[in-house]
Amino acid sequence: MPAYVVSEVTVVDGEKATRYRELAAASIELYGGRYLSRGRRPEAVEGEWPDEALLIVLEFPDMDAARSWYDSPEYAEALALRATALDRRLLFVEGGYA
Repeated sequence: MPAYVVSEVTVVDGEKATRYRELAAASIELYGGRYLSRGRRPEAVEGEWPDEALLIVLEFPDMDAARSWYDSPEYAEALALRATALDRRLLFVEGGYA
């Protein structure tokens, strides 16, 4: 069953965010992930969405692959950079129906 990684992101440092995106994209591909939406501003039909926040949605083959990517040495450099490049909320969710 596919798993999704959903991220609400606000860029804090543009130069570092560009490098983060490069590193993250390479590591995501290594773990079978792909972008479904990258850096888009969603339309909040109900509730509120911060004006400066972007939305990123990734799809992985399953939750194990998503977790392996997040904990991987390939993603570690990007993750360390993220602390000063982006402010974000990151969610993991399984696909399918309950």
